[in-house]
Amino acid sequence: MTEMVYGSMPSRATEPVLSRWWRTIDKWSMAAIVLLFGIGLLLGLAASVPLAQRNGLDSFYYVQRQAIFGFMAMGAMVLVSMMPPVMVRRFAVLGFAASMVALLALPFIGSDFGKGAVRWISLGFASFQPSEFLKPFYIVVIAWLMAAAQDLNGPPGKTLSLVLTLVIVALLASQPDFGQTALVLFGWGVVYFVAGAPMLLIIVVIGIVGAGGFLAYNSSEHFARRIDGFLTPDVDPRTQIGYATNAIQEGGFFGVGVGEGQVKWSLPDAHTDFIIAVAAEEYGLILVLTIIALYAVVVVRSLHRLTRERDPFIRLSGTGLACIFGVQAMVNMGVAVRLLPAKGMTLPFVSYGGSSVIAAGITAGALLAMTRARPQGAMGDIFRRRR
Repeated sequence: MTEMVYGSMPSRATEPVLSRWWRTIDKWSMAAIVLLFGIGLLLGLAASVPLAQRNGLDSFYYVQRQAIFGFMAMGAMVLVSMMPPVMVRRFAVLGFAASMVALLALPFIGSDFGKGAVRWISLGFASFQPSEFLKPFYIVVIAWLMAAAQDLNGPPGKTLSLVLTLVIVALLASQPDFGQTALVLFGWGVVYFVAGAPMLLIIVVIGIVGAGGFLAYNSSEHFARRIDGFLTPDVDPRTQIGYATNAIQEGGFFGVGVGEGQVKWSLPDAHTDFIIAVAAEEYGLILVLTIIALYAVVVVRSLHRLTRERDPFIRLSGTGLACIFGVQAMVNMGVAVRLLPAKGMTLPFVSYGGSSVIAAGITAGALLAMTRARPQGAMGDIFRRRR
């Protein structure tokens, strides 16, 4: 659709693929992503040692695994970012189908690993979380449906995307995984809003989400416990939130020093969901602000480049991917400073976890592919074609 409507991306007759990719990619965003991954490895050197010792493993066992996952993620990011949008869409459709099959299979072959939520499928030598891989594929698929709905005599893409979303929400809530459920709903809302949603419908959807939250609070002890803990003015210092809050306060502006932090010995999820507490305690506010700035570079630059994009599919999918990438980071850090209720959500590229890091690589690759420089019919594009 992209090529049919607006023409193919300009290319120099003899320009190699790598050269064209490097010329059109957003290098600032890619550099920010690589730096985030580097910071994740740095923090892993501190945060994962206690976990390795508790499990009787080599001190840097989890750092080595994270490095392997990270290089797989970087490879996935580069490969996906080299694809044209139509190929990203085909890849996403296949990935979405595979992720849905895995999600449907969770009640039968899934595992909770003692965490009270059946979210993982164990392969023996490794495990993976289908919902992490589902997110980027889902965003591209619903963007395709909503873009197709704008065509003359196009399919009812908005309705189909809503049905798809409700099915996924039901599957995620049954695990239960309310964090990913909220992120999926947010992603659908963003894409739907950019596609031109009536305000009345958005208000109705917000009301339904609120009613769903009320229902979940009254029917799920897991959900109610987290909301009650968030609303309670006094923080129990023996809870994860309590440990994280104290660590952030101890860190101050410059931190207590590399390797001197204590929160990693107390927090069971210091290497995953609460990695930002380790960063704040050992490196201080300076590193936290650096991490926030790197996420902001990716999101703001991507959205800015997409404001010039004329193709509806590219604009919708890119916006959705940028927003869920940034919001996931905001939620993770918001939980650590108690601005939000506790959620089992990782910090993209920084938290430990194969599914999280590789899925983040796919998300970033698709986002970079959508934001590559391409002609938009402006006079400057015409002049550049003549050169």
